[in-house]
Amino acid sequence: MATEQSALSPKTWPFSVSLLPQQAYLVGGSVRDALLRRQADYLDLDFVLPERAIATAQSIAKQYGAGFVVLDADHQIARVVFPNATVDFAQQVGPTIYSDLHRRDFTINAIAYNPHRETLLDPLNGCADLARKTLCMVAAENLEDDPLRLLRAYRQSAQLGFSLDPATQQIIRRLAPALGRMAAERVRGELDCLLSLPEGSALLALAWQDGLLQTWLPDIDGAQLERLASLDQLAAQYHERWPAYSQLLHSWVKEQTTPGLHRSWLKATKLSQLLPTDLGAAEATLVRLKYSRAEQQAVLSMLKGWQYLHQRQGVALLPLGEQYQLFKVAGAALGGVALLGLAHGLPEALILPLVERHLTPNDPVAHPQALITGKDLVQGLALRPGPQIGELLEAVHLAQAEGLVSSREEALVWVKQQL
Repeated sequence: MATEQSALSPKTWPFSVSLLPQQAYLVGGSVRDALLRRQADYLDLDFVLPERAIATAQSIAKQYGAGFVVLDADHQIARVVFPNATVDFAQQVGPTIYSDLHRRDFTINAIAYNPHRETLLDPLNGCADLARKTLCMVAAENLEDDPLRLLRAYRQSAQLGFSLDPATQQIIRRLAPALGRMAAERVRGELDCLLSLPEGSALLALAWQDGLLQTWLPDIDGAQLERLASLDQLAAQYHERWPAYSQLLHSWVKEQTTPGLHRSWLKATKLSQLLPTDLGAAEATLVRLKYSRAEQQAVLSMLKGWQYLHQRQGVALLPLGEQYQLFKVAGAALGGVALLGLAHGLPEALILPLVERHLTPNDPVAHPQALITGKDLVQGLALRPGPQIGELLEAVHLAQAEGLVSSREEALVWVKQQL
């Protein structure tokens, strides 16, 4: 049953199984994924112990010189961090492992593995649901106790390619309003996972149909959700046709992010389509969902760029001056703006040259380099410092984009002519 790469092979673990008590069980996603033969370069193991969970974790961390942190002292949960694995230890909920498994969200996550006996414990027939590729709840009250599990059902279905059990889906619809009382950060995390998966678009649409998104994203409709799928399809096409553009869409701004957060320009593009068209309302929604300031600014720049481009639809080719203004408005979000244009049916002949400019670091329209400075204007042309200096520098940038000037000397002569 176990393989060399499987979490069910203790010899692949970064510590000796002999350090675990006899009644320790591996549980959760690592057991599920191993049974599904889903491979991962990085082990993420979750153990439940009948007692002394924190003490056991601390002892293992000390013996191997690994990182150690207490995650929840009240519930006896601790984490040990190895170079190639994260291992969580938690106190068993209830008097037996059976009671613990009956408190979990879905049957496929309620399978336990005892490493000493190398046996599986499956009291809720999770293995059968794995074979059926079906996500089935353990109990309605478990979902009600932690309503984030309602949205997690759609995220896990997208990740695994599973369908939702009809009875489970019916309970989720009934409990859907409870998602509104969850912490914004937790809801955002599940939304980000769904937005980051090509399979997530269809599951987001299903979650919306089942009433889960209305509390947090009250302005979305079916047409917006359909657009997510078209964005995924376009991104897949350009992955084959234009790898450099695909690489851009899957990259992100230089920002320190917490491990587990999902950020890319493609995800930001899809997120922009779930927001109100009014920029103030869109920003309020991003703030409410606790997105970082960097991601808020990125998505808002994308919306501003798209509004500018959308107003010019029907044009076969943007004049250089308007291209410059678009690059200025969209900034680093230009790749997402271009994808939105394509998704809305704007011709490739209009959009792809913009992407090409954006991908060219020294392009004078997309990435103009300053030919002159304010100091040049003050000293060379005897101008007084003030707002006029900034206006002239901006005018020089535009003239450079239009090909009217290309050197410091030409820029100074051009400014003199304007004055």
